[in-house]
Amino acid sequence: MLQTNSSSCARGPRQMLPAGSLPPVVLRFVALAVLGAVGVVIASTRLMDGTIAQGGIAAALYLGAALVAAWGMSRTYPHASVGLCNAVTLLRLALAVTLVTPAISGNSSAQWAIFWTALLALCLDGLDGWLARRQGLCSRFGARFDMEVDAALGLILAINAFVLGAAGAVVLLLGLPRYVFGAAGLVLPWIVRPLPDRAGRKLACVIQIAALIALQAPILPQPLAGFVVAGAAMALGCSFGRDILWLWRRRG
Repeated sequence: MLQTNSSSCARGPRQMLPAGSLPPVVLRFVALAVLGAVGVVIASTRLMDGTIAQGGIAAALYLGAALVAAWGMSRTYPHASVGLCNAVTLLRLALAVTLVTPAISGNSSAQWAIFWTALLALCLDGLDGWLARRQGLCSRFGARFDMEVDAALGLILAINAFVLGAAGAVVLLLGLPRYVFGAAGLVLPWIVRPLPDRAGRKLACVIQIAALIALQAPILPQPLAGFVVAGAAMALGCSFGRDILWLWRRRG
């Protein structure tokens, strides 16, 4: 998946805090997440034609994911400022999780709203990394956060495409590679070792998300949808296959 935040920027000092205390930067991150949850409820009910209950479910999922991210930030984030970079990634997470609402409701009338919301999330991808480099706030946390949001967006879009009838069950395979890869690492430790940065991997991720967004458009003919899924699956298969082969040869 895309990793747009580099960990090569200069690191800021970590403030020493009493045991059990959260750094102020994490508390600010959580405060932003709470504001984002309100936005998720509003977008779920207004844009996605969901009920308050459905918007609440989406907001709860968003807060759960944001709190997991906050835990990761408390462990590895080296800077004292949240930065616009992480705020943008939080926004992208909110946009992605808002798309859970149509999957719950099965409301096909929201397909254009899904399309434009997902397209905005894709357009914002890369901005967080650029902002991190611009502000000197690059970190491994930021790179991982960005990657997991990409994976979540892909999975949610794949579920929507299936639930709303845009594609058959095979489309779910486009949303699962990141999670299958992670699950395989539980039994094959060599498969989760660091990989070299490759433009091909980033291109495959863009193709995956772009294809899944295209499937949300109601005007896409059904026969063409099959070609879109097949092309994206081929790109992902080649990318993941190349990475797995590289890791296997160096499994030690």
